[in-house]
Amino acid sequence: MPTLPPSGAIPPQDQPHRHRPLAESFGSDAERYDRTRPPYPDALVHRIIAAAPGGGAPGILDVGAGTGIAARQFRAAGCTVLGVEPDPRMAGFARRSGVEVEEAAFEAWNGAGRRFDAVVSGQAWHWVDPLVGAAKAAEVLRPGGRLAVFWNVARPPAEAAEAFAAVYDRVAPDSLAARAHRLPTAALAGYSTVFDRAADGIRQAGTFGEPEQWRFDWRRRYSRDEWLDQLPTQGDHNRLPPAGLAAVLTGVGAAVDALGGAFTMEYSAVVVTAALSGDG
Repeated sequence: MPTLPPSGAIPPQDQPHRHRPLAESFGSDAERYDRTRPPYPDALVHRIIAAAPGGGAPGILDVGAGTGIAARQFRAAGCTVLGVEPDPRMAGFARRSGVEVEEAAFEAWNGAGRRFDAVVSGQAWHWVDPLVGAAKAAEVLRPGGRLAVFWNVARPPAEAAEAFAAVYDRVAPDSLAARAHRLPTAALAGYSTVFDRAADGIRQAGTFGEPEQWRFDWRRRYSRDEWLDQLPTQGDHNRLPPAGLAAVLTGVGAAVDALGGAFTMEYSAVVVTAALSGDG
C-alpha cells in the first residue's frame, strides 16, 4: 500500500509535506521497510530512462530515496544514481545496499552545481513541497531533463478490502489505515489529489512542459505472513500503540486465513512527469 492514504484520509486543507513526524516515521524499521515494500514495474523504470537525455545510462537524482528500493532498480538498468534522503536511518540502510545518498530534505539540499538527466521520486514526492520541489528539480536538471515522480497505488480484491476494513473499524477506527480502507474501490480516484498536486507544482514552476501521467498495472500475490510483515510499514501503523498494532495484525491475519491464506493485490504504478523546457 502507498505511504500516503487516499484523498479523504488526510483533511484536504492539510498539505502532506507538512506532516513531517509521519513522513520521518518510516525509518523506525528500515530493514523491514526495504524487505517488504513493493518495487516498481521494470516498464516504468525503462520508460523514464528512455525519456531522459543522457543516452542509455542517464544520471539520476532520487528524491526521498528511502532505503534505496527505486535507486537500486535504476542502477540495475545501467543508471548512475544519487539519492537524497532526510532520514539518517533510511539513508544508512541505502548506503549499506550500495546506494550513494546525501542526507537532507530536498527543499534544503545543495546540488553544488551538479546536473542530472532525470530527477525521480518513488512513493515520496507527497512529502515534498510540490512547487519548491519542482523548482529545485529544474535547477539541477540538464536541458531537456525529466522530472518523474511516481507511486504504487494498491487495490485489494473486494472481499479482502471488506474484511480488512472491518478489522480497522473495530480495533483502530481513528487510524489513517481505517479511513483508507473505507475507500478501497476508489484508490486511483482518491489519489487524483496527489497526482494533481504534483502536476500543479510542475506547472507553477514555469520551467517544464505540460505534465503527463503514465500508468503501469501489475499485481503481486501475498501470503498471510508476507502481508503481515509489510503492514507495520504502512501509513501510521508504526504509530499505533503496541496493543493496537497487535490487534490489527491478529484481525488482518484471520481475514487472510479466511481468504485461503493468501490474496492477490492489484497495483497501479502512476507516474507524473514532465521534461524541462528548452529555456529552463
